[in-house]
Amino acid sequence: MNMPRVVVLGDSLAVSPTSQLNFTTELQARADAAGVRVRLSNASTWGDTTADGLRRLDAALAINPQILVVALGANDGLKGISLSAVERNLDDIITRARERGIRVLLTGMETPPIISSGGFDYSIQFHLLFPRLAGRYNIPLVPFLLSGVILNPNMNGPDGIHPNADGARRIATTVWPYLEPLVRQVAPAAA
Repeated sequence: MNMPRVVVLGDSLAVSPTSQLNFTTELQARADAAGVRVRLSNASTWGDTTADGLRRLDAALAINPQILVVALGANDGLKGISLSAVERNLDDIITRARERGIRVLLTGMETPPIISSGGFDYSIQFHLLFPRLAGRYNIPLVPFLLSGVILNPNMNGPDGIHPNADGARRIATTVWPYLEPLVRQVAPAAA
């Protein structure tokens, strides 16, 4: 029997601090420790926006995963990309994955009003679009990918933005309770 697959489609937050140590590899370690036979793949790229993720979606799904973890949006928020474009891109990613029978886990993101060009209103509406999409498709939502990591110097690298090894482990701790029920539905228990 082939091992079920999970693909993480994200940005630099999903490949930090390195390609060998990041929250995807930490999620794999949790699945292994829990005796869940599943293989996680990281299809994340530095600098990606939701539009970039949408363009790369078919390549990311080429391995025919059973689950897609969507961890995009941080760069959109930092660039102040229109909320309607962000929502449309995420909607398209979710729709296309579900049309293939792939379960989707959406991870919420926040954007600070000081950085985003739309100020507080943009930040509030940005925050609300993730639960709105999760509700629309009845899919699980990690409320905030960087919970416990953002603004914590012990969890971030020298740039203060990208997670270090401890930050990657903390993100995996945040994501695993949402991912575990999905993988248990598609993966056989280890012998």
